[in-house]
Amino acid sequence: MAIVRNNYVFKGHKSLLGSKFVTYGELELPVRYEIFSQSKNGFDWGHTGPAARQLGFSILCQLSNQDFAREHALKFTHDIVRELTRDWILSASDVLNWIKKNTPEIENKPANIAVAEVKKTTKRTKQKANIVKDICNELKITQKNLAQILEVPEGTVSSWAVKNEIPRLGKKAIEFYIQSQKNQHIIDGYKSFAKLLHAS
Repeated sequence: MAIVRNNYVFKGHKSLLGSKFVTYGELELPVRYEIFSQSKNGFDWGHTGPAARQLGFSILCQLSNQDFAREHALKFTHDIVRELTRDWILSASDVLNWIKKNTPEIENKPANIAVAEVKKTTKRTKQKANIVKDICNELKITQKNLAQILEVPEGTVSSWAVKNEIPRLGKKAIEFYIQSQKNQHIIDGYKSFAKLLHAS
């Protein structure tokens, strides 16, 4: 079982390309296929399917033990995971509260209180997603920078932000730019490694 830190948070993010990332304490959350295999495609949320149950189990396993996580994964998924949106934050203390309310010793106490508290906190931390702002935050650039990268007027990007919608070709251009940045990062890393080899 991993070290528990009440001030840690679980964070989930879905990229434009459909990739899903979940972290705990800024480290990637283990999928734990070897002890609980529900989905072969990693995590998902916003429903109660296999990938959502995989996430539910992994979150519980991070803060409890395998037996508790296995036994309560479906309920936790139904109560909490299906309520999560595209980008979400869930604190460890909220999950521990849910666990406490659902442990066998105190099953007679109303678990709905804990569920309501977790949902309330989760909704507070969620903000209405804006696809343009999300992209700019992810790339650490301004809307003006994004317009320059895509070689479109700044007003065009502003209108996308207002409508909260990017046309298909715009999305493709952004995805191409993100991929090229990743490729450049790999190239830069290789160059640094090559320099170290030459220096040694």
